[in-house]
Amino acid sequence: MPHHGLVTNAIRIRLADPDRDAEAVTAIYRPSVEHSAASFEEVAPDAGEMADRMRRTLRRLPWLVAVAADDGGVAGYAYAGPHRERAGYRWSVDVSAYLSPLRRGQGIGRRLYDELVPMLRRQGFINVYAGIALPNPASVALHEAVGMRLIGVYERVGYKFGAWHDVAWYGMQIMPPIDRPVEPIPLPELPA
Repeated sequence: MPHHGLVTNAIRIRLADPDRDAEAVTAIYRPSVEHSAASFEEVAPDAGEMADRMRRTLRRLPWLVAVAADDGGVAGYAYAGPHRERAGYRWSVDVSAYLSPLRRGQGIGRRLYDELVPMLRRQGFINVYAGIALPNPASVALHEAVGMRLIGVYERVGYKFGAWHDVAWYGMQIMPPIDRPVEPIPLPELPA
């Protein structure tokens, strides 16, 4: 298992524990579903569904939480998911990060990605992508800060709250693509 215990500015980044963290992660995610177009889900998952999502992700990919040293609460989270389902896409992942409203603007999203991206590189992934429903200047700034660049925009691709929304796609190569790439290592098999 990879090492997860980075402490910076009173925040510790660690692998998520679905049993321990699902409620807090659900509480952080719910406003993005119920009050914004940051997520195109229309019904926020409950803690049980979120725990299931976390377990499914952790079978192959990282799901990290940022834990605040002052109160032990989950300040934010970031995870990777498959970019697409077809076999030829298996060296590419999509990433997402969500922060507690009280913890935004403190560099926590950057710290999460600063742990997530190297883990993905160690697993053998080549490309990292993020879809950002527009407008979302904070998310755009975060993804640009970690080295992603705008690849394109899906115009009016998602419909929510009575309006069509564009989604900007950001991406970066985290390793050079090679002929005959090695299969990505599932997270539980990643050496420490």
